[in-house]
Amino acid sequence: MFFVYSSIHVTIGKFLSLEKKENRMTNNNLPNFKQASILVIGDVMLDRYWFGDAARISPEAPVPIVKINQIDERPGGAGNVALNIASLGAKVTLLGVTGNDEAARILSEQLIAMGVNSAILNIDNIPTITKLRVISRHQQLIRLDFEEKFPSFNPQLLLDAYQKALEHADIVILSDYGKGTLTDPQAFIRMAKEANVPILVDPKGTNFKPYCGANVITPNLKEFEIIVGPCQNEREIFTKGQAFLEEYNIEALLLTRGERGMTLIQKGQEEHHLPAHAREVFDVTGAGDTVIAVLAASLAAHASLPSAMSLANLAAGLVVAKLGAATISSPELEVALNGTEMLNGGVLNEEQLLIAVNDARLHGKKVVFTNGCFDILHAGHVKYMQQAKQLGDYLIVAVNDDDSITRLKGPGRPINNVEQRMAVLAGLGAIDWVVSFTDDTPKRLLKILQPDILVKGGDYTLDQVVGAEIVLAYGGDVRVLSLSKGISTTKIIDRMVKSVSANEEVSAHE
Repeated sequence: MFFVYSSIHVTIGKFLSLEKKENRMTNNNLPNFKQASILVIGDVMLDRYWFGDAARISPEAPVPIVKINQIDERPGGAGNVALNIASLGAKVTLLGVTGNDEAARILSEQLIAMGVNSAILNIDNIPTITKLRVISRHQQLIRLDFEEKFPSFNPQLLLDAYQKALEHADIVILSDYGKGTLTDPQAFIRMAKEANVPILVDPKGTNFKPYCGANVITPNLKEFEIIVGPCQNEREIFTKGQAFLEEYNIEALLLTRGERGMTLIQKGQEEHHLPAHAREVFDVTGAGDTVIAVLAASLAAHASLPSAMSLANLAAGLVVAKLGAATISSPELEVALNGTEMLNGGVLNEEQLLIAVNDARLHGKKVVFTNGCFDILHAGHVKYMQQAKQLGDYLIVAVNDDDSITRLKGPGRPINNVEQRMAVLAGLGAIDWVVSFTDDTPKRLLKILQPDILVKGGDYTLDQVVGAEIVLAYGGDVRVLSLSKGISTTKIIDRMVKSVSANEEVSAHE
């Protein structure tokens, strides 16, 4: 057993070095998350958010009346940890236990849609843990919890799935919310050690003995003080932290301290402290999930522990500025890391765009969507984009990729490839986000993004606008804007062809 532990110590030791140079890094000083693979196991739940205006007081009791106008559902608990990892671009597998009900099906669909490989054990006759939050004007008014204790289930089913998933994991996260999935954390820790895979723990409760032997543990200060007693000053935090590491046979302790940032304590080393980055705090829900997700993904991508801590701290500052259990994407982290502002006209992939749209929606912003080939951008397009942007706060332009244009327009089109077309669109000040799509129509994107307004240019009636029925079905709006007469890509290309033909004819006579 000592030999096995020593080999694990060497493995995690490369993450703990303050002097270690980063490798497998991108050109933007972020770890290369795409090469990281993380296994998350813990309590999976469904987070529901009801948004509305509270303009009246009930005559039945002194409580606000909330007129619900938006409902949002997303994975919570260990599910939120997995989403945070997927949002960074890393590979993630999620193990957990839910009921066998509608909430579980919603969880499964959303996890799959976000690229999470889930192996969740569904148990009959129990409800999936669900937390409902009612929010008005960025303020959480009430939280309602729907949960029952897990009945006895065969833990070997979970252990077998865990053993199999360990073969492909760089790091394991135990996300413990005290709901019953991790009744025996030691079993998972022992198996990770035998597989030579470092393990991180986001703990819960008043007894940390079950987490003995983990490599890194990430309690908040309140949870830590429950275990070691009140800490009056920084020196006492450090002293009790070192004693804690020795007693529990843990390599590193990362304390999250809210507005006071984070403190990293490692065996036999001085503490490492970072101040909080948050400039505006809307909601701290799920901030701990973001911290351990970014920490693990960074370590799995071969960042040192202090560097991973720095990225986790940065991500925490970003996520508390969002409502609910939100996630942070690599582009957001990159912008914050480099100290730059997010530019309008950003070219995003579908996953990044969905994150951006959800964030805009949570902040009460109106999203406008339009689509087209935009093979040759002209003055009519520019005017059209400016008019579309005036209808809302953010404008998405979805662009047909090259193959779909060839199918729609015929051989010889497009004139400019999709990368060039997107780059030109991204330079227009009216456009916030540009995304490409491979389908012949934008219907799939509309179902995923659900923009507030779908805009089309031309002499269409509403029933002729592709995707209008989708937008109208969920309560969105559809607008038709007039285009500048006499200007179109096809007419420009025709004039170019005639001009070339005329020049060739002149040359032939000379």
